[in-house]
Amino acid sequence: MRVASLTGVGEMEVEEREQPEPEPNEVVVHVGACSICSTDLHMYHGSFAVDFPVVLGHESAGTVTELGDDVSELEPGDRVAVNPAVPCGACSYCKRGETNLCDNATAIGGAGDRIIDGSFAEYVRVPASNVEKVGDLPFRHAALAEPLGCCIHAADRSGVGQGDSVALIGAGPIGLMMLQTLRNRGASPIAVSELDPKRRELAAEMGADLVVDPGAGDPVEAIREEIGEVDAGIEVVGLVPTIQQAYDVTAKGGNTLIVGVPEQGVTMEMNPFELYYNDLDIRGTFALTQDSFERAVSLLQQGRIDAASLITEEIGLEDIPAAFERMENNEGLKKVVIPGDSE
Repeated sequence: MRVASLTGVGEMEVEEREQPEPEPNEVVVHVGACSICSTDLHMYHGSFAVDFPVVLGHESAGTVTELGDDVSELEPGDRVAVNPAVPCGACSYCKRGETNLCDNATAIGGAGDRIIDGSFAEYVRVPASNVEKVGDLPFRHAALAEPLGCCIHAADRSGVGQGDSVALIGAGPIGLMMLQTLRNRGASPIAVSELDPKRRELAAEMGADLVVDPGAGDPVEAIREEIGEVDAGIEVVGLVPTIQQAYDVTAKGGNTLIVGVPEQGVTMEMNPFELYYNDLDIRGTFALTQDSFERAVSLLQQGRIDAASLITEEIGLEDIPAAFERMENNEGLKKVVIPGDSE
């Protein structure tokens, strides 16, 4: 089979390897589509540590081709989405359902302490418990179940419910999925701050009640003037200035949520008296849980998420490094790798 192997920092080669064989509790999936994530870009550039060589790619879907001896709930030919986060099931976090915080997790093609080969390949080996059937959902849409699962977990962390007001700072792929996730929860009104005009336009089409251009003035003031301070300020960029904007627009008793991935080691100042006196929460959100992944598949199957508008490119394995360059320039939205035959 063909794989795109990360052989060093900034070095990726397409090569031939033996097709994987499943362990007793695993399946082999013929990858129909694997979308590219900013985590892949961080690993490519070496800002997330990996042991070389490794096959990246953790947002995928495809067809089950082989079953391990102990797998009975799946059949060859089943169309599935892959959850790349493999929890140990034994630590205290796993036992209470917080599988995203597992002490001994394995990542299939994603960032983590233990990484195994992922889905920038024609075939990938996966625990049977980490796939969800997707029916006739197109693979390129089903591949978004993993990032959508992260958004659902983030929405859980935000505490946002029906009628709660939200300011989203950033409207990249995750920001736009967050927007749709929050609309499904009945959040209202939702303001979006985004520099890119095409992304602002898409945010409006996807139901944002207010869209502001931070290049035209202070987005915090613009949001305050139109809808006031909000119950939840949600940052989806990963920069200190945008985290500050999300914090500044959060009302008393509200929650500031960091969804974007900041650089490791950066710091910012907060006034602890403000946190105390205004009864504020500042929260992070990391990855997804098994529960949020299942819910993501359901939302995609039921058409509650506009996946098609988020996908702006389909590419082959050889095109991944060039796609990383376009990502760094904020060109387009989701780029989806089609390793072989897509359906």
